[in-house]
Amino acid sequence: MAKKKAEQAQAERKLRVTYVKSAIGRPIRQKKTVRALGFKHLNQTVTHPDNPSVRGMITAIIHLLRVEEVNE
Repeated sequence: MAKKKAEQAQAERKLRVTYVKSAIGRPIRQKKTVRALGFKHLNQTVTHPDNPSVRGMITAIIHLLRVEEVNE
């Protein structure tokens, strides 16, 4: 039962991610990660669920992003 509550709390959390530094001159893999997160323009903000796959993508390009946790 405690596990279900933890999963629900995890599902409600989201990450607000803002693309703040350009990927020009960065490796192709980082550019593709920026696109996979849904960014098309600099200073664009997107919201993603807080899960390990999204966290991994964010960690790979953290030097290009600003990340905030949002509870909904």
